[in-house]
Amino acid sequence: MSMRQRLLLLAALTLCAAVAAPAVSQANFRVGIGDQSPGMFDNAAFQSLKIKRVRYLVPYDWYRDAGQNGQVVAFMVRARAARADVLVHFTARRGCFDKGRYSKRKACRAPSVKTYTKAVKRFRKAYPWVKTYGAWNEANHVSQPIAKNPKRAAQYFLALRKACKGCQIVAADVLDISNMRSYLRRFLRNAKGRAKIFGLHNYQDVNRVTAEDTRIMLDTVPGQVWLTETGGILTLLPSFKRNLKRQAARTKQMFKLANRYDSRQRGLRSKITRLYNYEWTGHPRGARFDAGLTNEDGSPRPAYKTFKRLARKRQR
Repeated sequence: MSMRQRLLLLAALTLCAAVAAPAVSQANFRVGIGDQSPGMFDNAAFQSLKIKRVRYLVPYDWYRDAGQNGQVVAFMVRARAARADVLVHFTARRGCFDKGRYSKRKACRAPSVKTYTKAVKRFRKAYPWVKTYGAWNEANHVSQPIAKNPKRAAQYFLALRKACKGCQIVAADVLDISNMRSYLRRFLRNAKGRAKIFGLHNYQDVNRVTAEDTRIMLDTVPGQVWLTETGGILTLLPSFKRNLKRQAARTKQMFKLANRYDSRQRGLRSKITRLYNYEWTGHPRGARFDAGLTNEDGSPRPAYKTFKRLARKRQR
C-alpha cells in the first residue's frame, strides 16, 4: 500500500469514527432552569453552568399590580442582559389559591379568551425579544382556575399561537396527577391538531423513582414533551423531610429518566426534548416545599454538583 493510500484510508477511518461517535453537543434534550428570582443570574455558581434557557412564571394579570409588574420587569431586564432564552409561562392570579383550595371570588375566575389575548399582546409589546411561551402553567391542578376546563386551556393556546406567530409554544402544561391523561385528551380534541409541544411536571416519577406518569404523558400527546418543571425535592412536607443526600440522588434520577425517553420509543407518541430543573433559589428551613439547587444564601447544595456534572453532557 502506498503512502497516499494509507493516508486516504486513515482519513476515511477517522471520518467514520467521528460519525459513529455521538457528540455531546448533539444530545437529544436541552437543559434549563426555572426560578422566580433575578438574583440567580448574578450567582457565580449559576454563571459557571453556562445555562441559557430559563423558565419564568408570569400571572396573566401581572400589569394590574405595581409590585408584580416591578418583579416581572426586574427579572426580564436581567434575563435580557444575560441573553437568556426565557420560557415565559402564564399562570393564575396571585392570592387565589390558599390552603389547598382555589377561591370562588369573581376576581379569581379564569380570564375570558378576550382578556387573556389582551394580556398576551401587552406582554409581547413589552418584551418583543421573547420567543418561547407556555399558554398556562400546570393547567390540570386545583391551584389553577382551569383545572376542570381543558377546553379553555386549548382556547388560550390557540389565542397565544395567533398572537405570537413564529414562537415556540408549550400548548398544554400539566402536573403528573390522576387527571392528567383525561385532561390532555379533552385538550387535544379542542386544540385543532395544532399542539406540538407539551409540558410535564413529573415530580412523582423523579422523586419516587418510577416512570409511569412520564410514559402516560408520552403515550398521550404527539410531538415533543418538555419537562417544564422537575427536579429532586429537598423538602416536601409531610411526604419528604429535608434530606440533602436524597435530593442529589433524585437529581441524578431526573437526568436518567430524561435520558431514557429522549428518543421516541415503540408504542409512544412523543419524546422528551427539554428539561427545566426547578428550582434554583432555596428556601429557609421549615419551608413546606424546597427544591432549590442552592441554599438561601446562594451557596450550592450537593444536588447542584450532580446537576452541573450531568448538565455538562447536554445542550445548554
